[in-house]
Amino acid sequence: MCSSGTGEGLLKKNVSKIRVIYADTDAMGIVYHTNYIKWFEIGRTELLRDMGIYYAVFESRGYNLPLTKAYCHYLLPARFDQVLLIETEIEYVKRASLKFNCVIWDEMQENRLVEGYTVHACTNNEGKIVRIPQDIVELIHQSDK
Repeated sequence: MCSSGTGEGLLKKNVSKIRVIYADTDAMGIVYHTNYIKWFEIGRTELLRDMGIYYAVFESRGYNLPLTKAYCHYLLPARFDQVLLIETEIEYVKRASLKFNCVIWDEMQENRLVEGYTVHACTNNEGKIVRIPQDIVELIHQSDK
């Protein structure tokens, strides 16, 4: 469930499928708001994996991608047992940061439930901001071809 060429400025797109579990809902029977950020991470991880970039390998090389900014606009609630699609795109890769755009849809992609983004800095193990390794940048750009 993956496609490329998602539009001007966007590098790569991935769609991940999840099902809402009971533990992700609140007393009102809808998904608790913080779970959407967790699902953004699922989409981001799968997108990077599709490009051949694995967090464990990235971290073993002494690099990390801490979250520096998160934005989430809630449009419609998701509910227990609902199947959702997490659409994730890389908007940009800068010298030491990346921006991922996310949209969470219902299974038929008729209703956009949530839209947002996360921005991540590249750091070393001491927490110092460093340049994203060139081979990673190349993998991201290659995946759009």
